[in-house]
Amino acid sequence: MTEKVRIGFIGAGWWATANHLPILARRPDVELSAVCRLGRDELEQVRREFGFRFATEDYRELPDQPLDGVVVASPHGLHYTHARAALERGLHVMVEKPMCLHAHEAWDLVDLAARNNRHLLVPYGWNYKPFVEEARRRLLEGAIGPIEYVLCHMASPIRGLLDGTNVRDAVGDAGLFAPDARTWGDPAVSGGGYGHAQLTHSTGLLFFIAPLRAASVFAGMSAPGSKVEIYDALSVRFRDGALGTVSGAGSVPPNAGFQVDVRLFGRDGMLLLDCERERLEIRRRDGESFSLPIAPGEGAYTCDGPPNRFVDLILGRTDQNNSPGEVAARSVELLEAAYRSAVSGGAERVA
Repeated sequence: MTEKVRIGFIGAGWWATANHLPILARRPDVELSAVCRLGRDELEQVRREFGFRFATEDYRELPDQPLDGVVVASPHGLHYTHARAALERGLHVMVEKPMCLHAHEAWDLVDLAARNNRHLLVPYGWNYKPFVEEARRRLLEGAIGPIEYVLCHMASPIRGLLDGTNVRDAVGDAGLFAPDARTWGDPAVSGGGYGHAQLTHSTGLLFFIAPLRAASVFAGMSAPGSKVEIYDALSVRFRDGALGTVSGAGSVPPNAGFQVDVRLFGRDGMLLLDCERERLEIRRRDGESFSLPIAPGEGAYTCDGPPNRFVDLILGRTDQNNSPGEVAARSVELLEAAYRSAVSGGAERVA
C-alpha cells in the first residue's frame, strides 16, 4: 500500500482551490485531511469538493488534527501566525508567498523549522523549472565569477487584481472562488501591492540561483488609480558590494503573459535568464559561452512543482527544496526595506 501524507490547509480561497488542492487531490499518496477558512458556506463547499474529513473556521484547531504537513494559503498578513502555529506542532509547512511581511517574522520561521527539523517551502513555481535549476548550478560553479551587478525585472497582467477593477480578468476562471480583492488591493490586508503580489516571485528566483543578500534599498513606487502600488523601481546594494536594480510593473495587457528577466554581471562574464523569451545564456570574457535550448512554452508560469515537491520531501523521496524558507526570507527582507524606503524617501537598511 502507498504511504499517504496527511495534509491540512489554512486558507482555501481562489489560488488554493485553483492550483494546490487539485494538484494534491490527484496524488494517491496524499490524504486531504483538514481545512480551515472563513465563511461557513464556502468552507462546506471546499470540504465537499475535495473530501476533507475535518473543517473549521478556527485555524487554532487545525494543527491539533493528525497531520503531517500544512499548506498556508491565507491572506499575506496572516502567513506568519498560521505558519508558526503549524511549525510549533511539529508539522511541515508550505506557506504562500510572500512568506511574511516582516523580516524578523520570516527568519523566525526559518529558525523554528530548522530547530524542529521540519521542511519549510514557499511555492515559487519558476524555481522548479529545469532551465532555472541549470542557471543556479552554473552560477554556483562560478560561471561568471563574483557577481557585481544585478538586473531583476518582472511585469504581469494583474492591474485589475491590484486596483480592484476586474479581478476575474486578471486571474481567469480557475478555482472555486474569485480572488478577494482586499487580499491584493487593500494595503491593510496585503501590506503592499505589486511587490508582495509579484516581485516576491522574481526575487525568490533571484535568491535561489544567486548567493546574494540585500543590505540596503532605495525605492520608488507609484499607484495610479490604485490603493496599492502597481509600479516598483528599486535600487539595491547587496552585502557583498554588488549593486542592482529590481523593477516591476503590474500593467501588462491581459493575455500578454508574464515577463521575468534576470541578468547577472560578474567579473568573468554575464548570465542572461529570460522566462518570457525562454533564454538561458552565459557569455564569458574568455569566449567560452553557453546557450541552453529551452522548449517553447517552458518559461510560462506553472506551480505544480512546489506542492508536489512538498509531498516528496515529507515522504523522504528527495532532499532538494528549490524554494526553502531561507530563500524566501531574503526576498521578504528586501521587500520590507523597499516599502519603508517608499515612505521615508531615502535608502533603508535591511533589518
